[in-house]
Amino acid sequence: MSARGEFRVAAVQETPAYLDREGTLEIVADHIARAGADGADLVVFPESFVPGYPDFAWRQNPFSDSEWYARFQDQAVEIPGPDLDQACDAAAAAGVWVALGVTERTRSGTLYNAVVYIDDHGEIAGLHRKLVPTGAERLVHAHGQGPLLTVVDIGGVRVGSLICWEMYMPLARAAHYEQGIDVLLSPTWDNSDEWLPTLRHTAKEGQLFVVGVSAFLRGCDVPRDLPGAEDIYGDADDFMSRGNTTIVAPGGEVLEGVVDVGSRPPERQPVTLRLSELNRILGIEIPADFVPQTLAQLGLDIQEQSSERVVAIPPAWRADLT
Repeated sequence: MSARGEFRVAAVQETPAYLDREGTLEIVADHIARAGADGADLVVFPESFVPGYPDFAWRQNPFSDSEWYARFQDQAVEIPGPDLDQACDAAAAAGVWVALGVTERTRSGTLYNAVVYIDDHGEIAGLHRKLVPTGAERLVHAHGQGPLLTVVDIGGVRVGSLICWEMYMPLARAAHYEQGIDVLLSPTWDNSDEWLPTLRHTAKEGQLFVVGVSAFLRGCDVPRDLPGAEDIYGDADDFMSRGNTTIVAPGGEVLEGVVDVGSRPPERQPVTLRLSELNRILGIEIPADFVPQTLAQLGLDIQEQSSERVVAIPPAWRADLT
């Protein structure tokens, strides 16, 4: 890995051992080892890959899924703690960084949708918790507190994460631009046609590389010992996540390595990100250079408008502007 030359990323579109932490971490360790052997600098996994995304919360009535939730909570990951030892050992042995999507469980039992960063020595290097859970996720995940919008430096390459629909939070994107990131990771559950344009727009807007990675998961992957599983989930044609893994260059071009939607991925080499492409788009201001000033000026302009046009200013803005 060169400090500012090339950066190799392996985006893992895979099937977890659903609601089985140890089984999924065996899959994680295997992919870390293979990606390291292929020369990756960073290995990226999907949203809540360990112990699996809580799709069941979208398919059942609230509070009717207590046994599902109990299994999900039990199989979540405590950080710090021994739960991630296998992944940490694999990262150290392979000499690679890892960005692993997990559901984190705190000592109080609260669950967070998170990305945990493991460095190439096998140490926990950072954590980002999803700011606002999306839709039915709010039945299982708390709003992010504590470590938010964390940026890690990997040999001079600054890397941050926005989980799934955090990508639709303009100020979260702007905050990362202000932090000067080079690579934005977006582990996701979104399989829609609109997701790829979202990644491409963000890459061009921020003039950075975007790595979107999602799981490949079907109804047949759900344990049948959970109550009602046979009625709630179908077989191999019942897709929870069809996969939508994509890596995009700063100009918005989709790089080699896209994994076709609806297919289990073949073995692929890590994708090389050429860092010389960063901030080279002519005619576009670097967002980090103007976003904070622009937002501050917008607030002042709203406040100073005449009484003929009343504009409601949120209390938090009023406090900042006085």
